[in-house]
Amino acid sequence: MIEAARYRNASDAELLQLIHLAPDGEADGAAGELFGRYRLRVYAWCRRYVRDHEQALDLAQEVLMTAWRSLDTYEGRAPFGGWLFTVTHHACLRAVRRRGPYLVEDADLEAIPDPRPDAAASLEDEQARNELIALVREHLDPVEQRALWLRYGERMPVEEITRVLDVRTASGARGLLQTAKRKLRAARDRRPA
Repeated sequence: MIEAARYRNASDAELLQLIHLAPDGEADGAAGELFGRYRLRVYAWCRRYVRDHEQALDLAQEVLMTAWRSLDTYEGRAPFGGWLFTVTHHACLRAVRRRGPYLVEDADLEAIPDPRPDAAASLEDEQARNELIALVREHLDPVEQRALWLRYGERMPVEEITRVLDVRTASGARGLLQTAKRKLRAARDRRPA
């Protein structure tokens, strides 16, 4: 019971140190605690990609096993959660590519509307997207850029972004995202019309 509390109160970095340096029994307990902290998040990330509960469970299990076997490649330059997110992200992309397109046998192809917008709207969207990317690259630091991507590209909760990016301010990633949005608004307003 004391050992379980010891693991529960340890930071990710302390658990990683135990995994690498401790005897097998202690390393297993530390690894169980570490991966237990992230298993629901890994499942949630997988679920966003495959959109099926059973497939997400299988993929999450595969990701956690891959991460466990690859722990020796983790160099500690980023928080463990960020490294695990990267492992998960790559596994999810591979899974989506393997799955291929979803086909419906009895679909009436003539009844499916053309999803493409007209050329003018498409060009405007492309220009707006390119302008936003240029503003982000020009006015935000790399941490702010990554926070925006995790929030709006990966739809990650703010609390999770705080953990993944190891933001140590009182407001966490919420403050980081607000600052980034404020910078982008100001940069956009300064641009000539």
